[in-house]
Amino acid sequence: MAREIGHFIGGKAVPGTSGRFGEVFDPNTGEVQAQVALAAKLEVEAAIADAAAAQPDWAATNPQRRARVMFRFLELIRDEMDDLARLLSSEHGKTVPDAKGDIQRGVEVVEFACGVPHLLKGEYTEGAGPGIDMYSMRQPLGVTAGITPFNFPAMIPLWKAAPAIACGNAFILKPSERDPSVPMRLAELFLEAGLPAGILNVVNGDKEAVDTVLTDPRVMAIGFVGSSSIAQYVYSTGTAHGKRVQCFGGAKNHMIVMPDADMDQAVDALIGAGYGSAGERCMAVSVAVPVGEKTADALVDRLIPRVESLKVGLSSDHEADFGPLVTREALERVKRYVDIGVEEGAELKVDGRDFKLQGYESGHFMGGCLFDRVTPNMTIYKEEIFGPVLSVVRAKDYDEAVRLPTEHDYGNGVAIFTRDGDAARDFTARVEVGMVGVNVPIPVPLAYYTFGGWKRSGFGDLNQHGPDAIRFYTKTKTVTSRWPSGVKEGAEFSIPTMG
Repeated sequence: MAREIGHFIGGKAVPGTSGRFGEVFDPNTGEVQAQVALAAKLEVEAAIADAAAAQPDWAATNPQRRARVMFRFLELIRDEMDDLARLLSSEHGKTVPDAKGDIQRGVEVVEFACGVPHLLKGEYTEGAGPGIDMYSMRQPLGVTAGITPFNFPAMIPLWKAAPAIACGNAFILKPSERDPSVPMRLAELFLEAGLPAGILNVVNGDKEAVDTVLTDPRVMAIGFVGSSSIAQYVYSTGTAHGKRVQCFGGAKNHMIVMPDADMDQAVDALIGAGYGSAGERCMAVSVAVPVGEKTADALVDRLIPRVESLKVGLSSDHEADFGPLVTREALERVKRYVDIGVEEGAELKVDGRDFKLQGYESGHFMGGCLFDRVTPNMTIYKEEIFGPVLSVVRAKDYDEAVRLPTEHDYGNGVAIFTRDGDAARDFTARVEVGMVGVNVPIPVPLAYYTFGGWKRSGFGDLNQHGPDAIRFYTKTKTVTSRWPSGVKEGAEFSIPTMG
C-alpha cells in the first residue's frame, strides 16, 4: 500500500481529513509511490489560523535571533543534502546531481535571508525640519503564502519562505502535489532549527486549497510560480481580495548565436540548457536563434549528433544527462507538441518520442527532440512545451534576432553568444526580456539580485529574492517626530512643510 502524505501544521505532521488524495508517481517506473492528501477549505483555514496566532511573537523576535534560525537551518540542510537530493529525484525525476543544484539555489536565498538585520534597516534624517526628525521602519505583513511548482520542489519554496519568515511573517506553503515530500521535510528542518511551531505550515492540495489562500482575509501576501494562465488567475484573484501578489508564469527562452560566437561553447550551452532536467525548467533554453544561414547550418550540423547521443536514464543514474518527466500526462503533452510541430511543417531533425528505457518501459522517459526551420507562427514556437525539445529559428540578421524574443508573449530569460562587446551591450539594452545572459545560457541571478520575467512571464511589481523580496514581505512605516523644545506656540492651520 502506498504511503500517505498529509500536511505540516502547528509544528507537526498531521493527516488529511478531506478524504481526497492525489497520486505521487515514481517517474522511473510509472508506479504510484504515495498518496498525498488534498486539503479541504477548513483544513487550510485551520493552518492560517495557526499561523496568525503564532506570528505576533515571531514578529516581536529581534531580527538577529530570526537570522540565527536561518543559520542553523543551513547547517541542517547541508548535513542532509544527499538524502534530500535522492528524495527530490525520486518524485520529480531529475537526476540526483541536478536535484542537488535545485536545493543549492534555494540554500543561497536562505544565506541571503541571514542578512535580514541589515536588510530591514530603515532610513533616518536628523533635523528634517525645525526640531523635526524623520525615520522609516520595515515591518512584517503578518500571514503570507507561497504556491510553488513541481519543477523546483526545494528551490522555489525556499525562495518564497526564507525571506518571508526572516522578515517576521508566518508562511503558508502550498507546494505541488506531484512531489510534496521535500517541502514537508524542509518544514521539519526549520522546526529543528528553532523556528516556532506555526510559523511555517505546509498544506498540500489542489484548486480548493489555492482558492482558500487567495480569498482568506488573514493572508496578506502571496507568491506564485507556475503556468502563465494560472499565474494570471492567482494575480487577478488575489489582488481583487486586497492582497499583495507576485506571480511568475511560463517562458520561451531564446539563445541568440551570432556568426562570431564560439560554436563549441554555444553548442555545449544549448545542450545543457535545453535538455537538462528534461527541459522542465522555466529558464530552459527552448529556442536557438542562429544569425545567418551559414551560422544556422553549422549550428544544426553540430547539434544533431549531440542530441542523438544524449544519455537518458534513471533519475538515480549519476551518468545520465536527464531522467524521466514528472508524470505520464506531462510526457504525453510534450509528445503532442512534437506531433504538432511536424504537422505545421517544422523539420524534425532528431525524434525522441519513441525512446524507451530497457526494463523501465512504463517510466515517463523521452529522448531529446530537435526541430529546425521553426517559424514564429508555429505553435511550438508560441507556446511553452516544458520538455526536452529545442527549436531552431533562423534569423536573417541581428535585428531580426533581437525582435524575436522582444516580440514574444513571454519575457523570462534570453541569452546572446558572441565575441562582440558592442553587439552584446546593444542586445542587453534593447531586448524586452527580464533576465539576460551574455555567453551565459541560463541567466538566473544570484540570491542578492532579483529574479523575474516580463510580459506573460511575470505579474506584479516586485520580483523574487534579493532586495525585492524584503520589500515584498514588509510594509514601510514612516515616523515624523518633534519634541517639545522645538514646538512653536499656537495652532498651525496650513499643511506642515520643512521650510
